[in-house]
Amino acid sequence: MGSLFVELARQATANARREVETYTREIPEFGFLDNDSRARAETLEHALWLRRRTIDLSPDSSALTGDDLAYIASMGELRAGAGMPLGARRRILWLHTALMLREINEATEIQRDGGAEEIMRMMNWFAPQGERGIAAYCQGFVRVLRRRLPYVEQITLLTRALLNGDPISAELASAVGMELPDYWAVTVIRIPERPVGDRFLENEIETLVKNHRTPVMWGPEDGDGSGELIALIPLLSGAAEAEPVPPHATLDLSPDLVPDCLSELVRDFARALGRPCAAGTATAPLSELADALGRARRISRAAPLRRASARLRPHTLADVFAELAVADVPFVDMWLRDVARRLESGPDLLVTLDAYYRHDMHRGATATALNVHTRTLDYRLRRVRELTGIAPGSTRGVRTLSAVVTRRLSGAWR
Repeated sequence: MGSLFVELARQATANARREVETYTREIPEFGFLDNDSRARAETLEHALWLRRRTIDLSPDSSALTGDDLAYIASMGELRAGAGMPLGARRRILWLHTALMLREINEATEIQRDGGAEEIMRMMNWFAPQGERGIAAYCQGFVRVLRRRLPYVEQITLLTRALLNGDPISAELASAVGMELPDYWAVTVIRIPERPVGDRFLENEIETLVKNHRTPVMWGPEDGDGSGELIALIPLLSGAAEAEPVPPHATLDLSPDLVPDCLSELVRDFARALGRPCAAGTATAPLSELADALGRARRISRAAPLRRASARLRPHTLADVFAELAVADVPFVDMWLRDVARRLESGPDLLVTLDAYYRHDMHRGATATALNVHTRTLDYRLRRVRELTGIAPGSTRGVRTLSAVVTRRLSGAWR
């Protein structure tokens, strides 16, 4: 055994103690070790064992054995059984890795004659075996979560892990029988008034998950009492019935490429909720879901609120790009709001314009949707022109009045 490994063996006990002290100091969930001598001794034993196995195996580039991985998995089970949250698990793994690298560097400084060959041998072993050890730890951790947590909470943990880029998402997905495809449509369903009662929320999420087989969770509640449901819709999977990925999969979907399953999920949730919702969606590869969530959230806030019906659908960037830009330019938004005020004196003019633009300015289809005669529709459109000076069917009318309608229906002007 070379001088580097000898020095690491000599310092193993002291380094293990330092790791336990670091956990207690920097991870609040480990504070109980100060008052639980048995748990502290057990944690020290784990830390020391990991160092000794590293010293035993790395000189010959030997892999962790099945028994080694089982022991590491038991550590994950122990932490999950003690109620350790996922966030703390990530901090534990990060601290352990950082401390081990620091110990190698310190031993190298002491044993300057150890040579670069020993350092390279250690590092070449550390990376792949470290990944195997982390995977085993995660498997043990999730094993306990699967036994102890309700199905809905497991789905929530999976959704959060995917959005945070947490590697444990692979184990969580396996535990609930879901695949992790390469591309996703991140969807935010905005609710102006979040329902009261956690049991209602849990029941609806459980129903959505079982019906649609997709990760969903409730987002943070805003200060104004509004809320949002976040859903991750797979766009690529090994399953034969998976939705195809469009050629521009790294970009947000065009409205006509929104998967049917996504529209169905939005409508199913809105029906259960029984109140108006607005949905926004953005696509991204698995590694960029957090960025897509930010885009989907902004789109949902610009999208019109509607009740569950064929009209309620997830909006994309292409649907509301103008309204998104307007929201960031206050004086333009004020101008559009003034146009909206002029329409308030007319008979259902905003509702009429909404139907008119949703039906691509087709008079017959619009009149049928409004359940009025085409002459009544023509009268209302003339009234819009009289009040605003803008013809609804002109280029200017489409650009201006469609933005007015969407901003008004989104609830942005309260």
